[in-house]
Amino acid sequence: MCGRYALFRWNPAFAALPGFPADQKAQWNISPNDSVLMLRADAEGRRELARARWGLTPPWLTDLSRTPAHARAETVAEQPMFREALRLRRCLLPANGFYEWRGGARKRPFWLTPGEGASLFFAAIWEAYPVQEQVWLSTAVITQPAAGQRRPLILDEEGQRLWLDPETPLHALQGLLASEPLPLRERVLANLINDPKLNGPECLTPA
Repeated sequence: MCGRYALFRWNPAFAALPGFPADQKAQWNISPNDSVLMLRADAEGRRELARARWGLTPPWLTDLSRTPAHARAETVAEQPMFREALRLRRCLLPANGFYEWRGGARKRPFWLTPGEGASLFFAAIWEAYPVQEQVWLSTAVITQPAAGQRRPLILDEEGQRLWLDPETPLHALQGLLASEPLPLRERVLANLINDPKLNGPECLTPA
């Protein structure tokens, strides 16, 4: 399961999008419950960025200890927690890559990315949770089975366009959810990344 990812590099066009935080810092070790950047379409269909908590929080949720960070591609369209968000509130989470742990008793961390320095976008859904005068945003990553793991659903440019378009029909969304995982490069890492408090380039120290 993708429990952590990183966003430490972006291009000028991305930084020029509405909503890009002036104080945005590189994040090398993003975990569930952290504040993350999400890309969504506004009411006029223009792309904008917003900050959200990684852990989906629908407005009807009463147990705030149960905020899922992931939604399975195979069941997201049917599950009550996710199905309305899939239909009405889709977004993308920008990243440079993500971490995966493999092995038996002593799991080894791996760094996965389409290419060193690459940018990628995870399919995701979002919700708004009003508290008094404040509205909090939250998100969950769509995951798909791949190589014995559950990995984020990574969308290419056309997939991103369809995912963000509010007019995309359900059958087209289901096609994206069932698409083949993209090929990724991988590199085994030192165990420094095992510390969830570490947040620097040393997270990518090779083994």
